[in-house]
Amino acid sequence: MQYQIITTDDGSNTIYLPDMDEQYHSLNGAITESDYVFIEKGYLYNKATNPIVFEAGFGTGLNCLLTALAAEKHKKNTSYISLEQFPLSEEIINKLNYGKLLSHRASELFKIIHRCRWEMFVKISHYFQLYKMFADITKCDWQIKKGFDIIYYDAFAPNKQEEMWVPEIFNRLFDMTKAGGILVTYSAKGEVRRRLAAAGYKMERLPGPPGKKEMLRGIKVNSNI
Repeated sequence: MQYQIITTDDGSNTIYLPDMDEQYHSLNGAITESDYVFIEKGYLYNKATNPIVFEAGFGTGLNCLLTALAAEKHKKNTSYISLEQFPLSEEIINKLNYGKLLSHRASELFKIIHRCRWEMFVKISHYFQLYKMFADITKCDWQIKKGFDIIYYDAFAPNKQEEMWVPEIFNRLFDMTKAGGILVTYSAKGEVRRRLAAAGYKMERLPGPPGKKEMLRGIKVNSNI
């Protein structure tokens, strides 16, 4: 698969895939989008003291990095489980500029996040532990973990990766969400909202990040977990 590094409107890099005609983040700002959708409307919105975060799509590790920084800032002991079927090479990762734009600490954490081992929990910092899972979300073992406080749904767009946006996956995610837990995604497509609602989430349309009118957040009101 071919990868191209491109610069988004806030100066941060993203990756463009010519074969899919798709990029990993918004061209209106990679850091801006991730910080708004997943940190502000997801991680910081949820009030769990020791949150467990599940991410569908590790990608560049940007969401993970921003969450690790937020965990340190707000002193929240956070466990982060991220799933990825096609990990990026070290060569590609070294071309991303998130640490340089954010802070020296961000640069340190970004290196640790990408160099740590897969398929095991690794203590990244005092407040953050990471489990990178090499798996396909459409085929993985759904018994490995239950009880997520926050789910970042960051797959490629529904028209590019339709198999990632099907009811079967949303039903399983709902089962793994704690009562009061949430799912956030940049997508605001009506069909995505309806499928998440059918799975059991109480859905909200929120103002979107720059360049997008809306995004979605689902809340699990009731649960047997």
